This record gives sequence, C-alpha cells and structure tokens, in this order.
Amino acid sequence: MNQRKRIYYFGASGTEGGRDQKELLGSKGANLAEMTAIGLPVPPGFTIDTLSCGEFNDGGGRLPDGLMDEVHSQIAALERETGKTFGSPDNPLLLSVRSGAAVSMPGMMDTVLNLGLNDRAVEGLAALSGNRRFALDAYRRLLHMFGDVVMGVPHEAYEAEFARVKEKFRARLDTELGVDGLTALIEAYRRLYRRHTGADFPQDPMRQLELGITAVFRSWDTPRAVSYRDIHGIRGLLGTAVNVQTMVFGNMGEDSGTGVGFTRDPATGRNAFYGEFLVNAQGEDVVAGIRTPRPAREIKAWRPDIWAQLLKVKETLEQHYRDVQDIEFTIERGRFWMLQTRTGKRTGHAAVKIAVDMVGEGLIDKRTAVLRVPAEDITQLLLPSFDPKAHRHVLARGLPASPGAAVGRLAFTADEAVARAGKGEAVILVRRETSPEDVHGMHVAQGILTATGGTTSHAAVVARGWGKCCVAGAHGLLIDEKKRTVEIDGRRYGPKDTVSIDGGTGEVMLGAVPTVAPAVSGDFGRLMRWADEFRRIDIMANADTPADARRARDFGAVGVGLCRTEHMFFGPDRIMAMREMILARDEGARRKALKKLLPYQRRDFEGIFRAMRGLPVVVRLLDPPLHEFLPQDQKSQAALARALGLSPAEVHRRVNQLHEINPMLGHRGCRLTVTYPEILEMQVTAIVEAAIACKRRRIDVRPEIMIPLVGFPRELSSLRAKVEATIARVRAARKSGVALHIAIGTMIELPRAALLAREISAHADFFSFGTNDLTQMTLGYSRDDVNTFLPDYLKQGLLDTNPFVTLDVAGVGQLVAMAVQRGREGRPGLQCGICGEHGGDPASVEFFAGAGLDYVSCSPFRVPVARLAAAQAAIKSPPAAPPSTVDQAT
Repeated sequence: MNQRKRIYYFGASGTEGGRDQKELLGSKGANLAEMTAIGLPVPPGFTIDTLSCGEFNDGGGRLPDGLMDEVHSQIAALERETGKTFGSPDNPLLLSVRSGAAVSMPGMMDTVLNLGLNDRAVEGLAALSGNRRFALDAYRRLLHMFGDVVMGVPHEAYEAEFARVKEKFRARLDTELGVDGLTALIEAYRRLYRRHTGADFPQDPMRQLELGITAVFRSWDTPRAVSYRDIHGIRGLLGTAVNVQTMVFGNMGEDSGTGVGFTRDPATGRNAFYGEFLVNAQGEDVVAGIRTPRPAREIKAWRPDIWAQLLKVKETLEQHYRDVQDIEFTIERGRFWMLQTRTGKRTGHAAVKIAVDMVGEGLIDKRTAVLRVPAEDITQLLLPSFDPKAHRHVLARGLPASPGAAVGRLAFTADEAVARAGKGEAVILVRRETSPEDVHGMHVAQGILTATGGTTSHAAVVARGWGKCCVAGAHGLLIDEKKRTVEIDGRRYGPKDTVSIDGGTGEVMLGAVPTVAPAVSGDFGRLMRWADEFRRIDIMANADTPADARRARDFGAVGVGLCRTEHMFFGPDRIMAMREMILARDEGARRKALKKLLPYQRRDFEGIFRAMRGLPVVVRLLDPPLHEFLPQDQKSQAALARALGLSPAEVHRRVNQLHEINPMLGHRGCRLTVTYPEILEMQVTAIVEAAIACKRRRIDVRPEIMIPLVGFPRELSSLRAKVEATIARVRAARKSGVALHIAIGTMIELPRAALLAREISAHADFFSFGTNDLTQMTLGYSRDDVNTFLPDYLKQGLLDTNPFVTLDVAGVGQLVAMAVQRGREGRPGLQCGICGEHGGDPASVEFFAGAGLDYVSCSPFRVPVARLAAAQAAIKSPPAAPPSTVDQAT
C-alpha cells in the first residue's frame, strides 16, 4: 500500500496545491503555493500538511513514519532549484520554519529563521556574502530562536546575555554590535543552550530541521494556542501545517530591506498601499519593535523600482484574490521577494468602504460585498470610540457589554445621576448591578459600569437598547454607595473623579480619554440598501420611547417589534403614581392611581405611533413583577410613606408581601393582569386613545397588543376577551368612526407555550418569541447569575457559546422551530417574530431566517447588524422549508 502524500512543494520547478486547500496546507502554505502559481516572486519551499499534525498528536508526539524521508527528498529538490546545499560550508542553503493553520491563529510556534547554519556553514555564508558581521548576526538569531522556540530556553535569558554583551562592547543598539561582540554573544548563547538543555547546539542541519518540525506540531496543543481557539470558537481543525522555505535576507546591506503591509488602508479602507518597512533588516525587526519602521510610502524615495514592483504586486493580488491582502516582503540586494499573503483584517469602517469600492471597481458583485462585511462590525459605524492613539491609564477590566465610548464623573445612584446630569454634568453610573428602578439614571448617564452581571444582565440589555456604552462585571470594583466611593486596587475614587469606559474592550480608564466621533458615510447606506435587496425577513426594533422609535426608523427598522411599557413608568411623577397604584388598599384606589398614569402612557404611545407612521408597533403589556417598582431600602420606603401619607410600617409590609423567592417565575406578565385587570384596561385604553388621536390627524397607525408570559390557551383566551372589550368600550366612548384594526398576539417565552403553540394560536394573531426568558426557562439558567459558572463551561467545552448571546439552536431553537410549525398549523399565515436580544446576533438571525420567522426585533443600534445578517443568511441559504425539530435536535 502506497504511503499517502504528506508534503507539497512550491517553486519554479513545480508547484503543488493552492488557495483552495487551506484545510490541508494551512492558510500560509496554501497562499505560498498560490502566489508561486500566479508568477509572483516567492522563495521556494514546501509545506507539510495538517493531517501529519493530526498523526503526530494521535501518535503521542512522534513524527509519522516516513515523514523525514520525504523531507530529505524535498530538501534535495530545493538544493537543485537554488544551487545551494543544506549545511554546506561553501554555499549553504538556509531555511525558515513556520507554523500555519487553516485560520490565522496567534499562540502557536513563532518562526525560526536561518535554520541550517552551524559552525562551518556560518563561515561559508560570510564568504558568500562578503559580510562577516551579517553571517554572525544570522547565526546568533538562529541560536536565540532555536533555543527559545524549539527547545524552551527562556527568552529572557537570551535577552539578559545580549544586554550584558552590548554593555561590555559599549553598544547601545543591537545593530551597533560588531564582529567581535557578535562572536562573544554566540559563545554566550552556546553556553546558555548547554546549561538549559544539557546538550550542545545541534550541528547537523537535518537534526535542526527535524526538531523544528516537531516543535511546530507540538505547538498546536500549547495552553496559549488552545486558549485562543476556545476564545474564538475555532473547532474541527486537525492541526497546523509546517512551512519550510528558503531564506532570503533583508539585512545584507543598504540595498536590502523588509516590510509588512496591506493592499489598502485597514483602518479607513482608502485604496492606497499601507504598511511599514526597514532598510537592512530582517522581518522580525519590524514586528518586534527593535527599530522604528518607516512608512511604506517612503520606499518610493529609497528605491523607486521596488516601489513600482510593490504596487504591481498589490494590483496582482487584489485582481486574483478579489480582497484586501496582508503581506510580508523582503528585498535582498535589490531583488523583491514575497513571503506571505493572507486576507487582511480591517475595521468596520474600512470593511464597508472596501466592499463598496470593489463593487465600483468591478472586482466583486453586490452579493459578495454584502457577504464580505462581518455583520457585527457594523456597530463600529454607529457608536463613538476612543482615539486609538490616545494614552490609556487602565484601572480595571470588565465585560464589553455594550459598544461605545463614554467619559464622565462617577455617580453612585440613579437619582444622583439624574440630578447631576440635569445640571449639565457628564456622569458614569456605577452600580453593583442595575435594576429597572435605575432606568432613569441609566438613561441620562453617558455610560454604565457594574461590578457584577454579564453581557446579558439588566445593565447590558438596557444599555444596548439605547446604544449606550456599558462595561459589566468589573469584579475588582468595591462600591460603597453610602460613602459614594469605589475602590480599585486599594485606591478610592469618588464623585469628582473622571473615568472613561470602553464598551468594546471592557476597559475602565482614569481620566478623559479623547473620543473619535462616528462618521457614517454614503457607502454605509449603499451597503444597507444592497442588504435589503437580498434579505427575506423583516427587521424591527425594540423601542420604548419616541426617540428610540425615530432612531430605529433612521437605522432602517420597518416597525417596532417590542415596546416595553414598564420602561414608561419611571421618572419622578410617573414612578410615584405607579407606586401609589401598587400600594393601594383596594381596586378603587388602584384605578385612581392608574388614572394618573394614563396620560403619560397615551402621550408616549402617540409619540411612538407618529415616529413609526405607516409601520407596525407591537406594545407589550406590563411584564415585570410589581416589587421591582418599589424601593427596597428602609430610608427610601420611609420617604415614599411620607409622600403618600402612609405609615412606614405599612409600606414596609406591602414590600414584604410582594417579595418573591424567584420573581422570574412569579407574579408577572399575564398573571398580573389576571389578578389586576384594571392594569390591562388602563394600558389598552392608552393605546387605543393614542391610535384614535393619530388617526384623526391622518397619521397611519398600526398598533398591535402583545400579552406576555402566556403558558395556557385559556389564559390568552380570557385576556384577549378583556382586551377586545376594552377596545370596543374606548371606541364607543370616543365615538370613533375611524378604521382601526389592532392585532392581538402573545409572547412565547415558556416551553409549555411552545409545546401548545397549535392550541394557543387559535387565540393569537401573532407570536413573538421572547428568547431571553425562553432560554432561561429551557436551560434553567438565570441570565443575571450565569457568569458565575459560564466561563468554566466555555473553557471546558461544555458549551460552545454564551446561550444568552447566541441562540442555543439545539434546545431553544428546536422549541422556536416547533412552535412556528405548530402555530401555523393552528392558524395558517400566523405572523411569527422574535424580540429577544438574540434578534441582533448574526448567528442567531441566520437560524431565525431558516426557521421561517417573518421578522426579528432588536435594539435600535443593532438594526443595521440584523439587516446585514439577514441578507447574508439569505445569500448563503436558498429559500427552504423551516427546519424540522429532528434536524435542530441533532
């Protein structure tokens, strides 16, 4: 039986493989072969495939049988092509050894350069180059890299020896160390290697290469590589390839150099070569910060011929790959060489501009442009950010819960934030964790900082809904609300201290870090219009105020998929009336308090209806338990008692009566309106009166009423009857002859509701899936407490992603797909949407599109993300029937 092919050669004598074989050859190896095949100047070499790494790991860390025999034959091919001999004392062939997986993966083995040098070959290199210093410098680099990267000799030990020798020879910079100094350094490195490994540095070049290949394979399972794959969800790869390539030298004199760059500016997207280079240097000098590199544009003044070649390479690569490329290049004695190309990473701003420009240039079509921009990156175009060049004094780090940049002085309560913001002061609200009672303070704060909670905590969800910066779960914060201080690493900060928080990185910084205002160009609008041409589901928004609704419409929302009415009850006047209603002794007192709330609700609904004229607005009736609207501390309860003319004991008793062991499963949602139908009546009255008022002004309004937390068909049947009776009563009272159709539906957020979707749909005009609570109920996870164990689950591979960020397709997704199918069996044409936070997550949107939903609803600032994600889902998957529950369970 023939041994399978493990090694693929690239060079003038023949090239094997190409860019379509990244899984087998790794991204680096596949692109080296591809560049060689299209005629770019690439130093010849060969790639050992990723399957060999899998064999290495399966074999307990042993190179596969026969692999080194094939390596010997590849070396012979390199010797024939280059005219050099591996290990020769006269004309040595030197090699670089690099790792290269199918995706770019920091954390694996660093590059080893100049492999093949030994005591004899270094003399041959000196004679061949006519530059003894160059040859000795190449040898000391190999000794350092090989010892550090391959054999595990501490990098710091080499640096200490280098510093000692430079001091002895009075050399300030590495490049100032002469022949004598380098000779002494090589001897010091030899002793260091022997001391740590118990053996001399190997003089046999093939032994060096064998150890180098082994080290690359071994690096696949180093802790930092495993951690990187876990963090970025990289799974299913067999291992890393090994790239062995002929060395070319950028440090052979003033006619040599090295550089890195992008074919377009990765920050702005401008169509101009962007990069850095150094004269008389090797590639590591550019990236290691040993010397300050020069802008790539200065190559034109140094060597106009090289600049012309570089621009020609730029054009060739973009015409071939149809995308921005990140490249490495070397100039050896005036000859240009390409060492690497890969798809260039870019900012959201650059991604949009590049995609739109490339359509205009005829490089790609609109379909490709829509797929080219990561949907998540769109948020960068909508939110302020800190100047990347500004200094940052980082005090603490938390979870990047809501993107953006915020600067302000610390405020420790919601009321304090409102008072200080009312005086024109910019504040950051810092809390252990926020609750609905903090909403008014959160609304006026520049940003929110919490010591506990995760990326789907109350603070995070509300902040994202408002497009407000939030850093959550910064565990090093010790907050003393009474003293109005927060302690970080033993130092206290108070109301006079200014901090900056970065919702994209989770950093908490001292002082005011300069910000950069978002600039949304016409390219962004053009890309969004293209996305709308392809997507098959509508994108709506979660909006609770007229301002939110206007913002959502500006961002392309085609309706409000969730208006949370509980957010309308905060504010000094409203919250007092709400608390009066909750503390009322009987129904008559409750109705009296609700009458005070009615005008506020009606005014808010009118504003939202006007903002969304011609588009649907789904209003959810009161959902949270009543205790969330009441103060929990005795001081605030006493103040409330005085304001309402009650005794503190009476207020305290009522708060205790409303206290629930598990509020999420308690007296909330539709259960509230079963107990207190007058709340439903007030809210429906406000909706209908607002709609009639708008209609009389010839404003097209399309209100829909959503009843939350239904689990039993009879619940919905009973409450729907109450809603319909209230609508009829208000219309009669207002003598309204205007046409007014108000759809009545329910929120599916309980597993039982999903199971009984067929029966429930008999009483519903629409379903809206509340995936936040559906996830909690299905998994038995509290989204506010999940951060105590979720990191361990992710680290150990028990979960692939945070289920409150990306939908649990196999579990929660199965319920959604099943409920859609059963609901439409009970009511053909039933409208189905989703209004949980998953509506703004690209991976979740892709599932929802495939599951047959009509729309997703998300925070206003996530609307463009969802629009793009929906388009990408449509392009990737042609129209198909909704997935079966069996498909989703596997």
